[in-house]
Amino acid sequence: MLVKVFNVTERSKIYTSNSYLVLGEWNTLHDLNTLVDVGSDPVVIDWIRNVYTGVGKKPVERVILTHNHMDHNGALGAIKREFDPEVFAFSPGAGVDRLVKNGDRIRAGDDTFEVIHFPQHSSDSICLYCRSARILFVGDSHVIVTGDDTSGSEPFTDILIKLSALPIDSIYFGHGAPILEGGDEAIRSSLSNIARNRSRKKK
Repeated sequence: MLVKVFNVTERSKIYTSNSYLVLGEWNTLHDLNTLVDVGSDPVVIDWIRNVYTGVGKKPVERVILTHNHMDHNGALGAIKREFDPEVFAFSPGAGVDRLVKNGDRIRAGDDTFEVIHFPQHSSDSICLYCRSARILFVGDSHVIVTGDDTSGSEPFTDILIKLSALPIDSIYFGHGAPILEGGDEAIRSSLSNIARNRSRKKK
């Protein structure tokens, strides 16, 4: 099965995280239309309403927050009032209905995503991984390390090692453009850069 991913904050004119609408390939009644993060710009509601999300279904049935920072959850109140979705997050907060933990599996679109706790950018940060679609949502977790950049990487090498072993094509970030090919190679390259930078520090 495949999922479709749309960045609904791409045209936002205010500061916001990316917000991704995840749909099933065929928009069937059994698919769960899901927002990964909601961003901070309520105008995304109009954008969502212009996307075909299936007949007899709410445009947004589920929200999964990668963490509870304002640029990622600021529009949650407006989204809940408009679509009344069920909201999942690692930590409690206004509008959160259900808490998740590391290793949980959550359905989004027509597939299942694994929750990977990555307490780096914040203590409640999670990644979401779909093996069959080879997709990883990382929020603001720092999984790409280039050059001499070692910010936040050293305590979390074990998590990066786990991610590097997974088949990943696409990585969707909380800010900026996604990687759509070779995501696992990019993470393995990050691990090499971390090892190289650590070696330089020891000299």
